[in-house]
Amino acid sequence: MNISAEDKATKKQNKITITNDKGRLSKQDIDRLVNEAEKFKADDEKIRQRIEAKNSLESTTYHIKNTMNEEQLKDKFSADEKRQLTDLVEQTQKWLDCHQNEEAEVYKEKLKELESKFHPIMQRVYTQAGAAAGAGPQMPNMNRGNDSEFKPTVDQVD
Repeated sequence: MNISAEDKATKKQNKITITNDKGRLSKQDIDRLVNEAEKFKADDEKIRQRIEAKNSLESTTYHIKNTMNEEQLKDKFSADEKRQLTDLVEQTQKWLDCHQNEEAEVYKEKLKELESKFHPIMQRVYTQAGAAAGAGPQMPNMNRGNDSEFKPTVDQVD
């Protein structure tokens, strides 16, 4: 970029050129960085998979803990189921604390184990909750026959 300035009183002029060369990467540096990125791509993917598997296990553990305390469901669990799920959550959290850098497959196996214990209990709880909701309270006068007898009273207010 070329910039010029002129002092109008003295008629003195100065011109400068601004270039963007300072601090830029050279072609060799760019090539080296691209090669390093390719070299570590597989390692990065492995790390990403490990982190995703660990996060999935942690979030499932958190979900189980929250589900047990959910207002609509907490009374649907038997005392034995609450104890089982509480123990399961605590064991999984302790395991996670001690196994921060396991392979993705180890986390996935632990997740399958967790879900295999959690899902049967939740299936029973949701089935029970759904059956109770489906039955619902009976409304009075549901079978009242002819609706023409029951007309609303309308009061006109000015």
